[in-house]
Amino acid sequence: MLKRVLLFSLFLALVATVNVSVTYAEGMQDDINRAVATIHAFRNMPDKSIPQEVLRRARGVAIITVIKAGFMVSGKGGSGVVLARTRRGWSGPSAIGTGGAGFGFQIGAEETEFVFVLNTYEAVKAFSQGGNVQLGGAVSVAAGPLGRTAEATVTPVAAVYTYSRSQGLFAGVSLAGTIIATRSEANAEYYGRPVTPRQILYGKVRVPAGAARLQRALARY
Repeated sequence: MLKRVLLFSLFLALVATVNVSVTYAEGMQDDINRAVATIHAFRNMPDKSIPQEVLRRARGVAIITVIKAGFMVSGKGGSGVVLARTRRGWSGPSAIGTGGAGFGFQIGAEETEFVFVLNTYEAVKAFSQGGNVQLGGAVSVAAGPLGRTAEATVTPVAAVYTYSRSQGLFAGVSLAGTIIATRSEANAEYYGRPVTPRQILYGKVRVPAGAARLQRALARY
């Protein structure tokens, strides 16, 4: 009986992990809508969120929602978008994602939003290459400052500042070693033709109307 229970639990964990990937492959517009909600969320909690000055100086922003789920066997998968600041305002969104699986004593599911503030042109360039970006490798990374008290002294100390939001609270978090991948198929589907992250982030393609809300939300900085 115990063996059956363990096997059934393992099956449920694997199904949950697969469902994470399937859910986030359904549509890039969902990722964009989630990103808008994240931007609005930290505007409504200035005392314990990303300082506005950090975004005013940002060369780009990436937002990813990650779901971790499992029982005895854990898995995680997430997707999101990255945008860059251009001479004409914010670029369109380019699809990105991350994922992985592992063994551990984890029960239940957890959803966390991660915000990556790209402080340099080099960081934007890394995301425009069309491959994988490893934070902490060629791109330096650090937990970002938080709250109004950081406004006056915000000076970037890394190419990328990282933040997380779980259960309504923001926190600076170190994500060195995290690998973020380009989702080329999602970009092609959303833009109606094959496009590269470079074309998107450098403002070389027409932006779908569905991304306008996210552009407007970022344009407030």
